Parts: sequence; C-alpha cells; structure tokens
Amino acid sequence: MSPLMEMDQPSVGFDSDVPLTETQQVFLLQLAWQAVQAATRWDDRPEVPSNLEPRLRQKQGAFVTLHGREQKLRGCIGYMESHLPLAETVTMAAHAAASRDPRFQPVRSEELDELEIEISVLSTLREVASSDELVIGRDGLVVSDGRQRGLLLPQVAVKQGWSIEQFLGETCRKAGLPFDCWKESRVLVQRFSAEIFSAPAPETH
Repeated sequence: MSPLMEMDQPSVGFDSDVPLTETQQVFLLQLAWQAVQAATRWDDRPEVPSNLEPRLRQKQGAFVTLHGREQKLRGCIGYMESHLPLAETVTMAAHAAASRDPRFQPVRSEELDELEIEISVLSTLREVASSDELVIGRDGLVVSDGRQRGLLLPQVAVKQGWSIEQFLGETCRKAGLPFDCWKESRVLVQRFSAEIFSAPAPETH
C-alpha cells in the first residue's frame, strides 16, 4: 500500500451509506493529533486502541492534510485504498504527513500550535464512463495509465474554481500524463467522494 500525496483542501458531501458520527470524527482527529505529535518527537506512530467500534474497523482509504500558518499547506499524505482499519489508516497518514511528505521539512514541535488537521475519508472508487457524470464539489478523481496514477481530492476543484475539463486535465498532470489524456480509451478515470472534517491544534500537547 503506497501513499499518494494531495495538495489543497473546505468541505463537501460524502457518497456513502454509513457516514461517520461526530463522536467518531472527534476520535479520528484525536488519533491524528497523537500521531503528528509523535512524529515531531521522532517517535514511531502510536498504537491504535484494540477495542475499536465496528465503523472504525472498516477498511477504508483516507488522507490527512496539515495546514500551518495562514492556512498554508504543511503536509498531506493519504491512502486511496487501504487494507487496514480506518483508524489505523488515519494514524499512518497523519504520522507520514508530519514526517515524510517530500515537499516539506518534517513538522517541528514548535509548529504544533499553528497547525490544523483535516481528515478526508474516501468512498470506494467508481469508474467514469463520461465526463457528464462528474459534479464539481462532490467528486474527487483518479486517473491511471499503466503505473502512472494521479489523484485530486474533491475540494481542490472547488478551491481552484476549475471546470470539469480543467479538473480532469489537472488530474492527468498529477499523474505525469498529458493534460487531455483522460480522452484516451486506454486511460482509466475513476471518481470518489470524501467525508471531510478538521480541527485546530488542541490547547495542550
């Protein structure tokens, strides 16, 4: 299971029959904060409690995004598909976002007060037969051609003000492919939705 990186993020609906409760969201945010704090101490990621409720044991992909001062991106790592329980996936992604995003230096302990954590829990992938199926703000995209694969979360198109064709083209670019590769029959285009929630730094660490 290899991580995918994302770059931008504010909140959209989730295409799922079993959304997370507010209590479950708070629990996942707490796990993510613990993992980020561990990363700033160069500790291994913390162990996830063994007595998870069934919803948090479901195998589901997720991204964790860190925003720093002035809401600037500070790190983002995620797993489109996971063979681990959701709580474990979030913990792994949070620890990696703070310590292994190659675009940034590892997060330092003195930055913790400035951080905001955002978690995006992903739905299953659905193949896209036509661009007419896509809705800006609802759908994230994955474009694949052989081993090349690019992903953009639903929030990116909203934040950037992209049209559907721009969103498709930028996802192709994320995969290292030509902008209009999504028009080629060999290229696989898939969509997903995300349940997104966030929290600022706790008052104490």
